[in-house]
Formats: sequence, structure tokens, C-alpha cells
Amino acid sequence: MTGYGKAVAKLNGKSVTIEIRSLNSKQLDMNVRLHPALRDNEPEIRAAVNRMLERGKIELTGNIDFTGTDLPAVINRPVAISYYNELSSLARELGAVEENLLSVVMKMPEVTRLSKEELTEEDRNSVFTALNEALQQLDEFRKHEGELLEKDFILRIKTIQTLLAEVEPFEQNRNLQLREKLRNSFADFIENNNFDTNRFEQEIIYYLEKLDITEEKVRLAKHCRYFLDTLDEDAANGRKLSFVSQEIGREINTMGSKANDADIQKLVVRMKDELEKIKEQLANIL
Repeated sequence: MTGYGKAVAKLNGKSVTIEIRSLNSKQLDMNVRLHPALRDNEPEIRAAVNRMLERGKIELTGNIDFTGTDLPAVINRPVAISYYNELSSLARELGAVEENLLSVVMKMPEVTRLSKEELTEEDRNSVFTALNEALQQLDEFRKHEGELLEKDFILRIKTIQTLLAEVEPFEQNRNLQLREKLRNSFADFIENNNFDTNRFEQEIIYYLEKLDITEEKVRLAKHCRYFLDTLDEDAANGRKLSFVSQEIGREINTMGSKANDADIQKLVVRMKDELEKIKEQLANIL
């Protein structure tokens, strides 16, 4: 599921910012970008994220602002010279004035840095405090999204249950129509020939059994109840819900293939539509 968390820790003039974004993904895919002073701690940072998150496309950034410290600045001469030469050449080519070119160069990225941007052990503890805070925010974000998804699942399963209940009167009417159709088709034969009533009843039973959807209705109702029960479980249950949704789809499809009735088919189509929306959202949860 998607999520976002951000935390800032301030210590001894330094400012540490940890920012985490999570997008939907079936696997855990983590991209970590850290300030050079934090790179030695990347394995521990990744491990902390792994303990909290099981899946998702994770973007984590860790930045440190040392500007509040008293460390002296150092000029990155090769970078400064390169900027100056390029800008000077561009100015001559354009016929522009080169006045104050050095002040422009000094504002360019990577030209200056603090002499020794290092973290103390206390600073590193603050970094992991900020990391845990950002992870907690992301987790709360995901939990809120999960609660919304749960409400949506319940609504759609209950809609399927309602549609299933509406099948019954159409099924009864379909059976009556089938029986009447068979009787009419044999009407002339009954009047003019000897007719085996038992054989006729057997034919009716055969067609009714071929088109009977009682078992599918019972299993579909059971799967819907099990889906709702699984939602109440505390453990991660995305895979189980996905399996149950497949079983629900199997019963709906079989019911549709055996229906032989336009009204029942319409209800089946609506059930499929609700189930498809459930499956789309199930791809986003654990």
C-alpha cells in the first residue's frame, strides 16, 4: 500500500531529515539515498526498514544540514575552476560581461563544503530516532488506507450477497418456464400418441439438474462469509483473501454458464464487476 513519513531531528547545530515514500509492489524494492555522512549506516537503515515493511516500492532519503555548526568551509577547487572556465567561455561567446563571475561560481553546487562533516554517536542515535518516527508515520498512513480498503471490501462483498439473494426468484421462474416449455413441445405428441409420463418426468429432471445452480449458490454464500471472517483476522491475510476471491469468482462464473436466464445473467455480471474491483485492491495489501 502507499504511505509517507517524514521526521526531522536537530542536534548540536545539525539538522537530520529522514523521508520515506511507499508505493504498491508485490515485492520489497528499496531505493536508499543518503548524505555521505550516513552511508556507513546504510545496512542498519535498510535492516530497520525491512523489520517494519514486508513489501512495497520504498524510496528513502536521509539528508543532513551542517550549516548550523562551526565547521570551517573548504573550497572544492577542481569543481570551482571547472565552473569558472565554462562560465567564462560562455560569457565571451555571448559577449557578456564577466564581472562578479567568481561570486557566481561560489554559489554553484559542490563548490564549497564543510571541512569535516561527521556524526558523533549521539548524532547517529538521533538519526535512527528520526528514522523510526518516519517509519511510524508511514505505518499509520498505510493502516488508514487499509481501514478504507476494508470498508470497501465489506461493502462489495455484501453487494454480492444481496445480488445472490436476488437470484432465487428468477431461478424459480426459470424452472417453471422450462417445465412449461417441455410440456408444450410434447403437446401434440401427448394428444396423438401413447406417451410415457415417467420418461417425460425423467427428461425434465435431467434438464433441471443440468441447469441447477443450488450448489454454486451455497458455496458462493460460504465463500463470501469466509472472506468477511478473514478480514477480521489480525494477521496479514492478503494471500488468503486473494485465494478466497478466486473461489468466489469460480462459483460466479459457473453460475453464469449454467443460468440460461437473462435476468440471472444480469445479476452475475454485476457480481463479477464487484469482484473485479475487489481483486484490483487486493493487489495492494499484504
